[in-house]
This record gives sequence, structure tokens and C-alpha cells, in this order.
Amino acid sequence: MKKILIADDEKESTGILEKRLKQNNYLVNTAANGKEALRSIRSDKPDLILLDIVMPDMDGYTLVNIIKEDKELSIIPIIFITGKDLLPQSVEQRVSDLGAHDFIMKPCSFEDILAKIEKILG
Repeated sequence: MKKILIADDEKESTGILEKRLKQNNYLVNTAANGKEALRSIRSDKPDLILLDIVMPDMDGYTLVNIIKEDKELSIIPIIFITGKDLLPQSVEQRVSDLGAHDFIMKPCSFEDILAKIEKILG
């Protein structure tokens, strides 16, 4: 089973997403902030990271920079998820510049998220 880390400070949406991913045969860990996510990434080496941009302690952009500097972690695919008032074009450019694989704007359907995950993980 593939492991997915959900790093998002919105507990309700994280809980729903975690439940749905488990129903689709993924192992799921969650982190409520950037520092917690980094610890989980280093210890559990997920197959994919769903990463919120705006989080306490460390934002998603900063976390990706740290991940990309680590040779072992830099191969983990990352999908940014954001529901904040960010312009999709600016997010798309930043995601591309950082080397993340994709991004999703909230609100979105679980089917859209699952399609992007399955496209990356095969």
C-alpha cells in the first residue's frame, strides 16, 4: 500500500480526506503544521505528500525548499493544496518553480484529488 502524508492545519477537511484515502487503500499520516510534517516525512518517507501552503510554524513553500535540498526526500512527489485567497496563476508558477508536481485549489472534490494522486502514483 502506498503511503500519503496530508500536511494541513484544517482538522475537519484533513479528517475527511484521510478517511476517504484509507477507503481507497492508502496508508495515511497527517500533520497539522510544517514542522510536524517535516518530522513525519523524515521518519516515514511517504510515497506522496498533500501539502497545504498556509500552515503554522512553517508554510508549505518553505517545507518544499527543505525537502528539495535533501537528496533522499527530494524524489517524493508533492501536490500543493490551498484554500486561501491566492491567485491560481501565482500558485501555479510558484509550484512549478519549486518542483512540486501539481496543485489543487479548495474547495475541490475528492474525485479530483484522487485522480491527481493516481496519476502520480500510478
